[in-house]
Amino acid sequence: MGGTKRRARLVVAAVGATALAACGGDDGGGDEGGDADGPLVVWTLENLPDRVAAQEQIAAAFTEESGIAVDLVAIDEDQFDQLLTSSAAADELPDVVGALSLSGVQALATNELIDTDVAAAVVEELGADTFSEQALELTRDGDTQLAVPSDGWAQLLVYRKDLFDAAGLAAPETYDILAAAETLDSPEVAGFTGATVPNDAFTQQTFEHLALGNARQLVDDEGEVALDSDECVAAFEFYDQLITDYSLSGAQDVDTTRAAYFAGQAAMVVWSSFILDEMAGLRADALPTCPECTDDPAYLARNSGVVTAIAGPDSDEGAQFGEIVSWVVTVGARSDAATRFVTYMMEDGYEEWIDFSPEGKVPTRQGTADEPTRFIDAWSTLPAGVDTKAPLGDFYPAEVLEDLRTSPDTISPWGIPQGQGALVGASLGELPVPQAIAAMTADEMEPGEAAQQAADALREIAQSLE
Repeated sequence: MGGTKRRARLVVAAVGATALAACGGDDGGGDEGGDADGPLVVWTLENLPDRVAAQEQIAAAFTEESGIAVDLVAIDEDQFDQLLTSSAAADELPDVVGALSLSGVQALATNELIDTDVAAAVVEELGADTFSEQALELTRDGDTQLAVPSDGWAQLLVYRKDLFDAAGLAAPETYDILAAAETLDSPEVAGFTGATVPNDAFTQQTFEHLALGNARQLVDDEGEVALDSDECVAAFEFYDQLITDYSLSGAQDVDTTRAAYFAGQAAMVVWSSFILDEMAGLRADALPTCPECTDDPAYLARNSGVVTAIAGPDSDEGAQFGEIVSWVVTVGARSDAATRFVTYMMEDGYEEWIDFSPEGKVPTRQGTADEPTRFIDAWSTLPAGVDTKAPLGDFYPAEVLEDLRTSPDTISPWGIPQGQGALVGASLGELPVPQAIAAMTADEMEPGEAAQQAADALREIAQSLE
């Protein structure tokens, strides 16, 4: 499964909050509303055939151990809103939903469709101290645990460490990215490449990753849209200069930015952690093509560094974009069976769960009380790749894997800490930020105007959700 598709899976608005509001919080197929002797109904957004097959094996092992039958239903994210809405209206919610995004968790919670007692019970049983503290925080509403965070992927700034070292440049961990891009930019190699197309959430993800470094959130602590603040305007100005002065010409998207970096035509790129197996030459339809890659397909992997959290001039510490996905138990579910299933998926079946794609399924649970590093140790040795399989440690130094391992602790995506998951989901449907960035980088408006346009559009979206 490629980076483009895998990323799209995780950023789609998981629930249409407005549509679900009419459905209320009716009980689904649980103890009261369904067949208590029937199978536990589990929806999974990990819907590729090989991943479904792997999940069916984990579910079969759970059934053998517990005696609880599981009906695993693979759901396409593009159909999730419609299916959930119709299921809620028909009083036929699934018992459990897996791989649900942060915005999806908050949207279900807003519509009172989550059994939060189960989430709290699972986390307590497994031990909150075995989880990433930030992952737990992002899946809470105040003191209420909404979901059980299972894994995540990180947005990264990937850079040519060999070029940086040759130029005497430090790792691009701050807005000094701009100075590094200027130093390395040449007719042969762009200093930076980043997304600019107006109709793709990847453009927002790229910009958001850099804007978060300048302490900029989508909304302030009171939930008011803050994209037109001075700090956020500074982030727009920063991105505009990167693209206008030191990037490749023409509109750039998820495929062209990766292709440029893989061809050795860019010194830096912002991409998700799904790029790591591809950069190592483990995926046949996305092989690196740089001149050095002819003899060594893993050349870029061996000569690239990654930066997770980036700090801007108005921030004391770095932050990054990324996604945490979770297990959610719905209202009216067979709570005892659901509790046992989610607990199993986060313990006995956890290594098989993160094995799907370790570069994009970074564990949010490091280990157990008795073995504190059990899962993170297993993750570091799991084979990544599609056409060829090999552990990431065969290609990347320990510090790269450590940065990736700790990335769930620094992920702080727009709107989620402020409880604005519904707004985030709705904005990904209308894409006002990518549209403003596209206009700005096409020299159709100034950065301040772009920030104002995006902020005004988001305020209209927020009003529509009230």
